[in-house]
Amino acid sequence: MVIFIKILFYISGFIIFWAMIGYPVSLKLIDRFYKSRELEKDYNYQPTVTVMVVAHNEEKVILEKLNNILEIDYPKDKIEFLIASDNSTDQTNNIVREFIERHPEAKIRLYEVKTRKGKTNAQNEAQKTVTTEYLVMTDANSMLDRNAVKELMAAFTSDDIAYICGKLSIVNRQASDVSDSEAAYWDRDLVSREIEARIQTITAGNGALYACRNRDYYDFDPIECHDSSMPLYYALEGKRAICNHDAVAYEKAGEVIEDEFKRKVRMNRTILEVILPDIRILNVFKYRWFSYFYFGHRTCRYLLWIAHLVVLMSNIFLASNSWFYGATLTGQLLFYLLALIKMLTNSNNRILAIIYYYCVTIASQWVGVYNILTGKSKPFWEKAESTR
Repeated sequence: MVIFIKILFYISGFIIFWAMIGYPVSLKLIDRFYKSRELEKDYNYQPTVTVMVVAHNEEKVILEKLNNILEIDYPKDKIEFLIASDNSTDQTNNIVREFIERHPEAKIRLYEVKTRKGKTNAQNEAQKTVTTEYLVMTDANSMLDRNAVKELMAAFTSDDIAYICGKLSIVNRQASDVSDSEAAYWDRDLVSREIEARIQTITAGNGALYACRNRDYYDFDPIECHDSSMPLYYALEGKRAICNHDAVAYEKAGEVIEDEFKRKVRMNRTILEVILPDIRILNVFKYRWFSYFYFGHRTCRYLLWIAHLVVLMSNIFLASNSWFYGATLTGQLLFYLLALIKMLTNSNNRILAIIYYYCVTIASQWVGVYNILTGKSKPFWEKAESTR
């Protein structure tokens, strides 16, 4: 019995360590052998593009977004704009219609989804009306750098590149310790993604800005999101999903923990399925580095909720066996105590903020699991107001 519990303790501890420390460090070591690889670009490659913006009740930001996309530096005869309104019930559709009337020279269309089924469904429906060679997708609250589309297209230098995501730059980092913690997470994650892309393929993108060939578009189940599903799908098809961080989208992070928690719960609405979404991932001989990337960057992260519970429970059982287990239990309890202190005192200490943010992330995974098991997961969600 004791041996079994020790095995659980060390496996769970390894999962936590590898997800948060081991994998990022290993990537940097592996990258030393790939430093000479650089992202190839061809700025003469300027195919036809549709920029799709999915919106649900985005009256606060949609006008700014429309003005933003018209500033994109790309040949006017090769770019179109498609606003996919996911059954908006506020003034979003009226604002878009009025904008279209005021800008007859721009190729802007409004596609109205009649029944709200979420962002992915809206993309699936709207994509069927697209005739251009490429799709660039972006969120209503993400403002694009004027060279963003040009940068994305320039990186499609070979047929095996099926997906390219840009860089999400958080503009309100200093607004609160919540937005600062999210920005710190992104800074760390962007480094890993750049290395993964340089070596082979990334394991996930971001909804703020990404592109794919229109002919390669796939209708995912509405409960899924492109951020995690597209790179995985293309990787298993033997193609590459990469990032070009010179294509930039600017966005606000949640400034209050309630908004950020809801966002993370929404992100975890399929967490049980994505731990190991396809058995083929285990075939390292065929998928090579992608198998390694997915295990470290995705599987271990998606197991943090259960790993933390198991490592704590097993540690409680083992605490009296030796000073080592007593010390590790003390460390765990202190970690959670610091998060509790942050929650109760709202301290401005950055270390406490990061610990608290991490614990909220784990809690959101548990809520995601609960929603799945109770049938409460849904393909749509209420937006975080502090990100608008």
